[in-house]
Amino acid sequence: MGYLDQIDLLKLPQHVAIIMDGNGRWAKEKGKLRVFGHHNGVTSVRDVVEGADKLGIKYITLYTFSSENWNRPKLEVMAIMELMVSTIHKEIAGFMKNNIKLNAIGDLDMLPAKCFRELSAAMQKTAGNTGVVLTLALSYSSRREIVRAAKNIAVKVQNGELDIADINEEVFENNLFTSDMPNPELLIRTSGEYRISNYLLWQIAYAELYFTPKFWPDFRKEDLYEAILDYQKRERRFGMTSEQVN
Repeated sequence: MGYLDQIDLLKLPQHVAIIMDGNGRWAKEKGKLRVFGHHNGVTSVRDVVEGADKLGIKYITLYTFSSENWNRPKLEVMAIMELMVSTIHKEIAGFMKNNIKLNAIGDLDMLPAKCFRELSAAMQKTAGNTGVVLTLALSYSSRREIVRAAKNIAVKVQNGELDIADINEEVFENNLFTSDMPNPELLIRTSGEYRISNYLLWQIAYAELYFTPKFWPDFRKEDLYEAILDYQKRERRFGMTSEQVN
């Protein structure tokens, strides 16, 4: 029996976040340039989104490019940005066919103009789609996001729009990039690294963490199914005892 057949469709996570790690090392093992790994990672994205759609998972959020990634060699950054533009252009027909809504979070104004235009056009074109919401975390830093939310709230208090006594977790979440989606229940990281890397720090407070040694270009929908099966075997207590949740 395959992983897919074992999954309980009534206990699916609504939102799966993924740290797509290992593209460069995957390419290096094959004697190729790092960008070769990024190109092959696109196939993994397509396959995983297809798998999520097949299951009925509503939200997939991918750590595509961090704010820290701008410090990588200039040629690699340029290659990644060009790949992003070409990939979005190629995939838009598939997004429309499969009812996928494209979304993006992060400091998007830091993206090259061409990349920002292509991304904005794709998000606008898919805005009415009602299937999987595919969110790309681009030029993203969770710490920056949290600071940005705090500043937004401070401005509202300063302008008399919000009372300090009314600030709570819900207010804070409404000022995050992810305010229009549920928090992830499952976080997957590939490549055998055991770090969060400044990704969705607020949002994953109660997410189940799943680590796999596979590099991202080797990750496929079957690996997603395996991760979800592992998730479904865990007891999610949210600070309570086993007796309280069972």
